Amino acid sequence: MESTKSFNQILADIRVRPIERGEEARYQALMTEHHYLGALPKIGETLLYVAMWQDQWVAQISMSGAALKCGVRDRWIGWDFRSQYGRLRLIANNSRFLILPDWHRPNVGSRVLSLLERRIAGDWQARFRHPLFLLETFVDPERFYGGVYRAANWIELGLTQGYRRTPSGYSATAVSPKWVFIRPLVRDPQARLTHPDYTHLQLTGDPNRMLNAEEMRALPLCFSDIKDPRRPQGRRHRLSVVLGIAAGATLCGMSGYKSMADWAQGLGQAARERFGCRRENKRYVVPSEFVIRDCLVRVEPGTLDRALSLWNQSWGQTADSALAMDGKTMKNAVDANGAQTHILSAVGHTSRTCYAQKK
Repeated sequence: MESTKSFNQILADIRVRPIERGEEARYQALMTEHHYLGALPKIGETLLYVAMWQDQWVAQISMSGAALKCGVRDRWIGWDFRSQYGRLRLIANNSRFLILPDWHRPNVGSRVLSLLERRIAGDWQARFRHPLFLLETFVDPERFYGGVYRAANWIELGLTQGYRRTPSGYSATAVSPKWVFIRPLVRDPQARLTHPDYTHLQLTGDPNRMLNAEEMRALPLCFSDIKDPRRPQGRRHRLSVVLGIAAGATLCGMSGYKSMADWAQGLGQAARERFGCRRENKRYVVPSEFVIRDCLVRVEPGTLDRALSLWNQSWGQTADSALAMDGKTMKNAVDANGAQTHILSAVGHTSRTCYAQKK
């Protein structure tokens, strides 16, 4: 029989690291086989970790974006719904934690969580270019006690209200309240997360916007006059819908085709209906990454710019009393005559909105 001393040495030798690209299929297969909720698709900011002893996989952990709304967490932090939106990315959610069957041993779970806490802030900063202040997780009390989180000194905040996401929004009645546990990664996380100065949060760029229902409906209308450059055959999504979703994703802080597509996949059915998405089998479907890329590449940039300017005039949150003119010479960009390309832009002093751009 294995001695306590030798197993303590095994615990000390366990290491946690992000999985490599070639390991993702194995990771998802094991999660599907052994976790009662199955594998979780990667949407938005997500890191997948594996705990290892020598060459054996011990446990798997999925870390993803924080829950949009959680009453006990939000009251503990002390922020309101509007101010929290641009700061949710400072919190990561432990969306899956799986200890593999051969490793259901004392202290394994708390050891793995401890190792994760030591490195995740650095990994998150390196991958997503912003810090983490807090970890959160939800535990089903009908299945688990949350002992591994308690042993790892996570803070128990209480129960959620029990409403769950459905294809049409949220369930009408409470179904299954979950225990909420958090783990601060910094001192005074509440003070940092509620600090009135956004720059104090070490986030790059402007605060993310949160689109309301009227703005979602208005975005596709701005692109309704743009002629669709695609062939009629095989069109599943109207051009105005694709461009509206791409613009909405950009306004909410997404950059790149994949992040736009991930943002679209994260939209609920009510939001998809507001954007005018196609309805199939009683569900609204969003365009894929390929469709978003294909449309944005085909549409003439000046046409997009003029359409977005119209939307900004109607829905922009900040009025500009003055404009700044900014000119640049594009490096290594030449026209058909071999001349370098020059760009002149008109930018609002207060909102930093680009009102016009001329080549």
